Formats: sequence, C-alpha cells, structure tokens
Amino acid sequence: MKIVDVSEFYAERGGGVRVYTLEKLRAGTQAGHEITIIAPGPKDDEQICDKGGRIIWVKSNPDPLDPRYYLLRREAAVREILTRENPDVVEGSSTWAGGWFAARWPGRALKALIFHEDPVAVWGQTFLGPILGADRVDRLFFAYWMYLRRLSKHFDVTTVSGAWLKHRLSRFGVERVETVPFGIEKKHFAPTRRDPEARKQLLTLCGLPETAPLLISVSRHHPEKRLGTVIDAVKRVNRTQPVGLVLFGDGPLRRWTEYCARNAPNIHIAGFTYDRAFLSAAIASADALVHGSSAETYGLAVAEAICSGTPIVVPDRGGAFDLAQPSYAEDYPPGDAKACAAAIRRLLDRDRPMLQAACADAATHRIRSMDEHFEALFALYEQELGDRKTRATKLNLR
Repeated sequence: MKIVDVSEFYAERGGGVRVYTLEKLRAGTQAGHEITIIAPGPKDDEQICDKGGRIIWVKSNPDPLDPRYYLLRREAAVREILTRENPDVVEGSSTWAGGWFAARWPGRALKALIFHEDPVAVWGQTFLGPILGADRVDRLFFAYWMYLRRLSKHFDVTTVSGAWLKHRLSRFGVERVETVPFGIEKKHFAPTRRDPEARKQLLTLCGLPETAPLLISVSRHHPEKRLGTVIDAVKRVNRTQPVGLVLFGDGPLRRWTEYCARNAPNIHIAGFTYDRAFLSAAIASADALVHGSSAETYGLAVAEAICSGTPIVVPDRGGAFDLAQPSYAEDYPPGDAKACAAAIRRLLDRDRPMLQAACADAATHRIRSMDEHFEALFALYEQELGDRKTRATKLNLR
C-alpha cells in the first residue's frame, strides 16, 4: 500500500507523535508499504528518512505557544501533494486543520481519521474538571462532539488506541470507530536497562544519596500534563521522607515548571534529551514513574515504565489509567496533589520485587510492541480496501 499521513503535529523536537511517526515509517518500510508524512515546517522541503519513508515539509508559521511546532494552514499545498502522491490510504492525524485537509481532498483513497488527541480532556477537563467534574465538562462541550461527528463522516474509519476510547467516542455518536491498541519500542525498555550509576547520578542531581527513593516523570511541559500537581505532590512527600524527582521533557510551560520546582527540595528538571539509551536507563533505575496527565489517549511514557519494570502512579482517568493495574500501580484523582502524594507513599511502601514481577507480566500480556501495533493498523487498512473492492465488484455485477 501507499500511505500518506497528513501529520499536523509532527515536529523534529516533538514528543509522542514524533516517536510514533518515525516508528510508522520504519515499520511500514519493513512491511513493504510506502509511507509518506506531510508535516508543517520552516520551509518547503523533502526528507528521505534513515529507516525508510519520506517526510514532505510544508512551509508554515511557528506556533506562538510552542516554537518547536508549526501551524499547518496551506490546504492548497497539502492537496497538491496528495494529488501528486495518489495514495491508497490517506490518514488525517488530527481533528483540526490537517484532518479537514485530508477529508476535503477529492481523491478516491481510503481515508482514516487517527484520533491521537482528545481536546475536551486536554483543555476542558484540565481547566474546568476540578470545578465541574469530568462528566459535566464532557456534556458542556457538546459542540465539539457535534464537530467531531461531522468530521468523522468524511472518513471511512476512525482509529483509536484503546477500547475505553472507542466507548468514549461511540457514546458521543462517532461512527465506524476501530480499536488498534498502540505500542512502544519494547527493545529499548526493559528491567535489564537498570543502571546503578545512572541512578546514583540522578539522585546526586536531586541532592540526595544513592539510598534515597528515586521518582521519575517523562512529560511535555503543557497544561494538560499537570506537572504542577506532580511537583507539589513530591514536595508533600518530602515533608516526611526524602525522595528525589527527575523530570524529563520540554515545552511551552518549561519556565513555569522550573519556577514551581525552584523552592521544592530534591527536584531536578532535566529537560528534553535525545539520548534514548540514557532515558531508558533512567526509567528502569527509578523506584516509580509519577504521571500527571489524565488527558492522553495512550500513556506512552507509562507503558515504557511498565516495560522497564518500574511501577507507576497515575491519575484515575485517561490513557495512562487504562494501562494501570492494582498489582503495579497506585492512582489518584486528576490534579489532586495531596492524593498523588499519598499514592506515592503507598507505592514506595510496597514490595518492590512483587511490583517488578507484576510489571513484567503486564509488559508481556497488556502492552504491544510498535511492530504489533502497525501490523494491526496495516491489516485494518488492507481489510477496508478489500471490503471496498468487494462492494464495488458487487455494484458492477448489478
């Protein structure tokens, strides 16, 4: 198949979308498919990727809230590329401009809407949830669900990362939703990556000895990630026992995050790192991963922690919670720093070998690899294309 992905939120220094997209290029090439990404960037350009596939950059303006990203606005340029490429499958990887550009393109390709982001959870529940409650926020944003239903009708299928998310969209009237569980690069995340020297180094950055508990968080600095909650929770834990927190990531709220951590003991803001080997060692060497976001469609960092043998503390809603099990996780209401601190204490008091064993079981039975995810995704497209061909043949026979 020839697949073109209109990837509105792909960026060279992006987070989960970047990791996912690069893995799609690799997996698609290995499976014999031709994968092309259309993404906004600083100039019109074309890039041949090391692991296969191409990225076609469309000159765009920087996002004023996060200059790592660009705003995809040139629909005519995207349509011209799609027409020139003439794909079998067009993916719309956002529900905003990129999704509509894919939807309105008049070509006859199979069209798939990839539901990577839940804006009601990201914005509505983040800011209004503590006041109104998540269910009332969902109802309040009825206009968005009408908008999503209208957009999705232009696509042959809408894919989501989990059964819980299919239920969520179906509850608001979105049709033709298919679950294709996400996965991670399992080869990079395993308990064998644990490194006493890396652990010691990280605790030193927190101003603590190597005997202290080490917590880690991997997150973009964005309101939906609720890093203030994580920092406040760790401050509370430090009132009764010294624990270190190392926070990896970057984003538009980086300065605010640093301000929150300035007067907090034993917290180190590590920033963004391209060194995935060191990051995987850091995750495997921690006593727990503490997560703040309840708005993700899939908890990528959470899945990586579980596969690393590192238990998790997560909010009790969203993609991160969907990966959690009581045998290796503690949860808390989103945005509640006091409850998060209590969850951290509970987890640190539990038997670590038992937690690690439970993580190992989940890594085998609950979390897919990227290859397994893309095998399922490509199989879905092939089935949809086959069904379309069968329907066309029947119509011709009539």
